[in-house]
Amino acid sequence: MPDQPQPQQPVLQLDQLVRTHGSGATEVHALRGINLSVYPGELVAVMGPSGSGKSTLLTLAGGLDIPSSGRVVVEGTDITTASRKQLAALRRRSIGYVFQDYNLIPALTAAENVALPRELDGTSARKARVSALAALEEIGLAALADRFPDEMSGGQQQRVAIARALVGDRRLVLADEPTGALDSETGESVLSLLRSRCDAGAAGILVTHEPRFAAWADRVVFLRDGTVVDETLRSRPDSLLSGQAAGQ
Repeated sequence: MPDQPQPQQPVLQLDQLVRTHGSGATEVHALRGINLSVYPGELVAVMGPSGSGKSTLLTLAGGLDIPSSGRVVVEGTDITTASRKQLAALRRRSIGYVFQDYNLIPALTAAENVALPRELDGTSARKARVSALAALEEIGLAALADRFPDEMSGGQQQRVAIARALVGDRRLVLADEPTGALDSETGESVLSLLRSRCDAGAAGILVTHEPRFAAWADRVVFLRDGTVVDETLRSRPDSLLSGQAAGQ
């Protein structure tokens, strides 16, 4: 009997994820038992009204916060039980973040901001800069490599933040409203970059209010009051099809 193809393992798996803030009369349920798996090659858009838990889901998925209960597994590692050292290494190596407010370091140039995660992970400064310049070239900002954040527009700073998230071989890219400060044309180009990275094998989660940007995703998950209320499968990446066939 010929060998059966092995099912794809998710890059990100959220199991019964719960996050509450406060206690007693002031207790707020940000997430209520979320289950979600994101596979290699898949881009998942998360939509919902303000306060539905979208950003909370993203911070938990990236290990920036700890769930009240449940598990967050990234590339086979349960980050809810990992040590601080293990978690920091995993975030540097495997997870790229794009925040709403950029989070660039003011004293570093665009290239230095993009190169920093690679340097922290042990890459030489020269190699890290080469990777950073390639990432900036990819988003059309190579000419601004030596500018500081306060010398760039908001849209340019956001694109630098996206380059920082995509530099290297990040397996999981988490983007929280990455197009919020961009015009329509630039926003589309940013989504195209994110889509290309997922097509190359990464897994991505995109939080957005814009249906036209969610249209770039393979799947759209709708949150309300901390729960998944609907899920739309827009298309099936080849990686999902092969994994599903193997499991039948």
